[in-house]
Amino acid sequence: MSEHAGGQESKARRRLAEQLAEQKAAEAKRRKQAWAGAFAAVAVVAVLITVFVMIGQRGGDEPTEQAAGEPSATPTQGAPQDAPPAPQLPEGADPALGTQPEAKAGEGKLDKLVVTPLIEGTGPKVEAGQSITVNYIGVFYENGEEFDSSWSRGEPATFPIGVGQVIEGWDRGLVGVTVGSRVQLDIPAEQAYGDGAGGRPGGPLRFVVDILAAQ
Repeated sequence: MSEHAGGQESKARRRLAEQLAEQKAAEAKRRKQAWAGAFAAVAVVAVLITVFVMIGQRGGDEPTEQAAGEPSATPTQGAPQDAPPAPQLPEGADPALGTQPEAKAGEGKLDKLVVTPLIEGTGPKVEAGQSITVNYIGVFYENGEEFDSSWSRGEPATFPIGVGQVIEGWDRGLVGVTVGSRVQLDIPAEQAYGDGAGGRPGGPLRFVVDILAAQ
């Protein structure tokens, strides 16, 4: 073989060796990049997991902090929040006085005052000149339509009794009734508001009255 041919073969081998070396270097670089990408992906996943865990822990703490700031007492179940408070009953009174009574229409013609005890109280008797505190509901005797009620206002009424400050049917019907009683007053028009002049309820009336206090 001539020296010229041998030189060309040597150069070809060197080029082949260089190409092989370049390929190996490229493959090694690609492997490094792939490993770096995998490590980066794992790192991102780890960061996301850490963030979610921290958020979850904070989210779990928030209800506890809110509960600590809330009042411990809650409204009674089943009772509407805007309902009027229960009346203060006299000692030993029938618990039924804490519930609004029902007042229906009367029967027949009413020509005199009729006082009907519904609950007998155990307190002292009401005397003329005292101030009494009562809950009451008033309806028209003939049809039972309500026209007035302390229950609707959410508080009892207090007024002097037996001295002409209220209608005659109340003055005459409530003096002598014991505290803690519930009575029904059927009052003819002439002992109530007559024919109802001035926008007052006219004709015979029916009241159901609870005597809560007298002094």
